[in-house]
Amino acid sequence: MGPDSQRPAVSAIDRAFVAVNLKKFFAELKRRKVYSVAIAYLVAGWALAQGISQLLPVFDIPIWVVRLVVLLIILGFPFALLLSWFFDLTRYGIVRTPDLAEKIDIRPAAGSTERSIAVLPFTDLSPGQERDYFGEGIAEEIQTALAKIDGLRVAARRSSLWFKDKKADLTEIADKLNVEHVLEGSVRREGNRVRISAELTDCCNGFTLWSETFEREMQGIFALQDEITRAIVDALKLKLDISAPLSSRLVRSTAAYDVYLHGLFYSDRTTEEDLRKSLEYFERTLEKDPQFGRAWTGMAKAWLWLADAYVAPREAYSKVREAAINALEIDNDDAEAHVYLAEAKRILDWDMDGAAGEFRRAVELDPKSTSSNYFSAAFWAARGERDEALIYLERTSTIDPASLWVNNSACELYRYFGLYDKAIAAGERALQLDPAFVYGEPLLAALYREMGRFDEAIALYEKAQNICGRPAFGLAITYARMNRPDEAHQVLAKTIASRGSYTPGDAIAHVHVALGAHDDAIRELERACDERSSSLHFVGIAPEFAPLRADKRFLSILKKIGLESAKVFAAGRV
Repeated sequence: MGPDSQRPAVSAIDRAFVAVNLKKFFAELKRRKVYSVAIAYLVAGWALAQGISQLLPVFDIPIWVVRLVVLLIILGFPFALLLSWFFDLTRYGIVRTPDLAEKIDIRPAAGSTERSIAVLPFTDLSPGQERDYFGEGIAEEIQTALAKIDGLRVAARRSSLWFKDKKADLTEIADKLNVEHVLEGSVRREGNRVRISAELTDCCNGFTLWSETFEREMQGIFALQDEITRAIVDALKLKLDISAPLSSRLVRSTAAYDVYLHGLFYSDRTTEEDLRKSLEYFERTLEKDPQFGRAWTGMAKAWLWLADAYVAPREAYSKVREAAINALEIDNDDAEAHVYLAEAKRILDWDMDGAAGEFRRAVELDPKSTSSNYFSAAFWAARGERDEALIYLERTSTIDPASLWVNNSACELYRYFGLYDKAIAAGERALQLDPAFVYGEPLLAALYREMGRFDEAIALYEKAQNICGRPAFGLAITYARMNRPDEAHQVLAKTIASRGSYTPGDAIAHVHVALGAHDDAIRELERACDERSSSLHFVGIAPEFAPLRADKRFLSILKKIGLESAKVFAAGRV
């Protein structure tokens, strides 16, 4: 066959490509309100031209003036369309229209040898009430083992957990998690017997690459996890170092391991009741096996999430430090424990250099983990190291693309750096994943506020309040920015009252700055220092505190907590 025989097929592909891109282009015109501006301009231009043609001759204005005005109206039409593409007119001013985030392609780049996989929580078919913990725990153990394989990118646990009990097909899951392969399965436990079924699917073509059912005694659960991991590695044609067991941090007691999985299950919840329940399970784990280092790491994690929200930070982070140190005494290569020790050094001691060393060690030990990369991104951002923070933030978004927590927090960090397009993409992705999600305050609303989109910010804050029953500091800031101080004070009072015995001083200071009450803001920031608020380090880079940057008292606070004001202020500039 000669080259001419391929022309019809090529031209058909070209036509299809053009059609798809034209469809996207017209959809983007609609999203940016170009159609609305065009219609409004034509109607207004026609009305103006009619009025001029009727009115000007009455005053003996030369006809060439009328023609010039009409010509200017015509020439202004393309400029109006161009401006409508880039900017949006709101009741509070002109704001830039954010770019539309592209859909993620789950296929690897041309020439890439990296493989990618998501491990979904295994469905637990065991009899009894407390079942989910075991299926989730088995899936995490396999996910953790796979994450250590070179050439394999593994979606983080939080992202995979999001799809639990949701009716989503594997193609949708792979698309949202940006992976090629998905491992799913089920477990059934009766007495001392465990039955596990697992299936690996290539989501690019829908084919099953591998499936198997195993049945073992509970004592053989760790060897079984290794066997499943090795089978997946073989199916993906990856190399595996078989010199060491895959089940990290080998456990001596299956009874302790079972209790630990209970604690792990509750440590991923967000209520105070569940977090304290996880602490009870981790303590019971250590009673059964005092050398179970991961139980100490779990306790550090639980205390970290209790801090600020439910427990005053001085008390909570003292517990974080104690648990992290105990975990590292048992296993100094526990990356997650290094992360929690870093946070304790940052918050309790304001030891930024010591914290930096712990974060670097955590990334060195586990460069693919969400905790190592996310907490590093936040740390370097607070310290004013813009480039380093962005590197870790991009890594976190790749590792954990469907995490509501990660996307919500990424929205805030990108906003601090003035990267509004990236910020709005992350914030909207969080809402898209779960419109009912509120992790603390909806940080997308703060971005809307900074862009002048006050109505949208208020709507989102009110939606969050309807879900969680607690008003947001951000809503008070928004009212203050809109010159509605009475409403700002009312929301602030309600927010403080809703938080019980502890409210971070820097959260209240945000509102005082917006209201212009700088002395009150400084007083609250000093209280935040005394109480060791975990979010205090971010006041340097947060644009809300820009009005205080010339205040010597504010500069003194930044120096006291280990920040270089000039570097931090410069990091937020675009």
